[in-house]
Amino acid sequence: MGSLLLVLLLLLLSPSYPRGGSARRSRGARTQSPGGSSHPPFWVRLSPDFKAVPLGGSVWLNCSSSCPLPEGSSLRTELRRGETLSGPRWVSYQLLDVRAWNSDVHCFVTCAGETRGATARITAYKQPTSVILEPPVLMGSDYTLRCHVTHVFPVGFFVVTLRRGGRVIYSESLERFTGLDLANVTLTYLLRSRPGDFGQPVTCHARLNLDGLVVLSSSAPATLPVPAWSPASKALASTSIAAFVGIFLVVGALSLRKYLSMQPPA
Repeated sequence: MGSLLLVLLLLLLSPSYPRGGSARRSRGARTQSPGGSSHPPFWVRLSPDFKAVPLGGSVWLNCSSSCPLPEGSSLRTELRRGETLSGPRWVSYQLLDVRAWNSDVHCFVTCAGETRGATARITAYKQPTSVILEPPVLMGSDYTLRCHVTHVFPVGFFVVTLRRGGRVIYSESLERFTGLDLANVTLTYLLRSRPGDFGQPVTCHARLNLDGLVVLSSSAPATLPVPAWSPASKALASTSIAAFVGIFLVVGALSLRKYLSMQPPA
């Protein structure tokens, strides 16, 4: 028992024994570089980390860090670079003529021999050159509505919507189209006619949504036409009018005959 207490006492007095305070300090200590010198941890940030750019446009990205004395910074990208601006712990890079659908851009900063990086994603898009709604055509009991959306990119992120008098009558997402080229889109929809539709305005809208960026393009309004008379309808109407006129003439003749019969002889 006495020998056991003596061993414990020697361990507690030993300067290499990890006491509670020094253990907490070791958890919060600075990291050691492979060469043995210590340096504080640092972060690298590339902002904005996502940017949607009109096709062929340019964008600025800012690479910053918490390193007090950065040894250098670099940018890795397949996009064409423009101007570069720098200041204390930051460098701004200009990227030109953005045309790729998705481009990853990497920024690296070296601090006390350690290199860390950050990544941003640049996306190109193309707003429709035009949104055209053809004049509605009434065939039988259905209106044919045809909308053309021209030169859009990327097609799969567009939604085409038809509205009648401000209310949505049809909407379709184009997400099934996965091509990454400029494209033209034509949407055809059959609308069942109703008596209250005659003269109502109809519009077509193309909406692009890229991670919160919403781009909306609309057509000029078109008016739902009044139904035209078909040959059968014209024939039926003519027959009805003729029958009505005939009945009117018969009734008129009978009334006149009755009136004359009631007059006293001259």
